[in-house]
Amino acid sequence: MRTFNMHEAKTHLSRLVEAAANGEPFIIARAGKPVVKVVAVEAPGAGSVRRVGFMAGKISVREDFDRMGSDEIEALFEGAD
Repeated sequence: MRTFNMHEAKTHLSRLVEAAANGEPFIIARAGKPVVKVVAVEAPGAGSVRRVGFMAGKISVREDFDRMGSDEIEALFEGAD
């Protein structure tokens, strides 16, 4: 893995980022000491596939799920005695 000093990295940042995006990570050093490692990030969602409906038939939702506890909630807001 190649190492670049801070000045060189700033001067050639576009080229270095392009190389990192193509799978060539690099290190940026300050005063000869490694500071950061630059690597490409995966695209959002890369490696994971959204599987819509994979739980179909395995769970159920009550018909009144959106009204469950409404009496208690209403009492909390209205300050029931």
